[in-house]
Amino acid sequence: MMFLGSLCLILLVTKLAGHFCNRIGVPAVIGELLVGIVIGPAMLGWIQPDEFIHYFSEIGVIILMFIAGLESDLKLLQKYWKPALSVALLGILFPLALGFFCGEIFNLGFQSSIFLGVLFSATSVSISVQVLKDLKKVDTKEGATILGAAVVDDIVVVILLGILVSVFHTNGGTEEPFVESLLRKVVFFIVVFAVSKWVIPILMKIANKLLMIEAVVTMALIICLAFAYFADYMGMGAIIGAFFAGIALSQTKYKHTIEQKIEPIGYAVFIPVFFVSIGLNMDFSGIGKQWIFILVLTVVAVLTKLIGGAFGAKLTGFNWKSAAVIGAGMVSRGEMALIIGKLGLESNLLSESYYSAIIVVIIATTVIAPFLLKYTIVKQDESLLK
Repeated sequence: MMFLGSLCLILLVTKLAGHFCNRIGVPAVIGELLVGIVIGPAMLGWIQPDEFIHYFSEIGVIILMFIAGLESDLKLLQKYWKPALSVALLGILFPLALGFFCGEIFNLGFQSSIFLGVLFSATSVSISVQVLKDLKKVDTKEGATILGAAVVDDIVVVILLGILVSVFHTNGGTEEPFVESLLRKVVFFIVVFAVSKWVIPILMKIANKLLMIEAVVTMALIICLAFAYFADYMGMGAIIGAFFAGIALSQTKYKHTIEQKIEPIGYAVFIPVFFVSIGLNMDFSGIGKQWIFILVLTVVAVLTKLIGGAFGAKLTGFNWKSAAVIGAGMVSRGEMALIIGKLGLESNLLSESYYSAIIVVIIATTVIAPFLLKYTIVKQDESLLK
């Protein structure tokens, strides 16, 4: 029954760490990740990355991606689709190209270099949204564009990730012919689209009529797990399926009910274990020799999102001050990059020798992002007062 003690310790320490991080203006997810480093093999060794941690963290990441899909506001995207699309695509293209270039310079290998580009193409605007709320900028055109671009960014990066995992056959199976691999992807997206459009609305109506406690939420979880299983079976990765299940359910009238019920389940138990598991897998034995890699990649990660997003905004009519705000709002990699990094390690797309260094870079961008966003907003407000 040791796993009960491990779970108790993880939940207690992550909530305390998250509280103190929020008090000093640092994202709570950073505190949860640091807990994994402190209580894991890297320092105290109280918790080991065993089978219990593995399965709980797998459920945690599936729920986290499901919530990310649920929070995708496609109506907002429809309203601001031109600037959102421009910001997202240029904000993906710049880090994708320069991330790959950095990987090649530091001899990560072709597959790992491509993966590095995809990883740093991701964005996580949950932290940026909090800054926008604090400064009363959520309802501005800049705020709406950041949120719309985040939806596009998530969808494109998740698709790229699924293709990358599938193409390079990294899960240890027999190599699959390219045509067959491509066909499986096409079948996956056709089935997901068809089920999302015609089956899910019926299932949710049936669930709503069942005389059972939380039948709607249970049906949502069934759909999430079914999509995750199907995606994994088709070689796309379970998190891709969970994400698209969230998007599908976000289009139903049950969206807010599901969000309100799923988030406590995820954030109370499973998601903290996932973030702790990332820290448990970190090894700092050779990281002192990688400080140049960390520094270069951090600078590249921040500037490529900032410049790519700003150029995307400028192309659709924003002035440079507003464009800078939008670019800064896309800098944070946060949860999405941490999820991709963990998947890369498990899928052999990312070497263990570079994993810890890349997590440090993700942490750095996540901490830098809110300060950068505040700075650009202050500069924009100063220019409006002149």
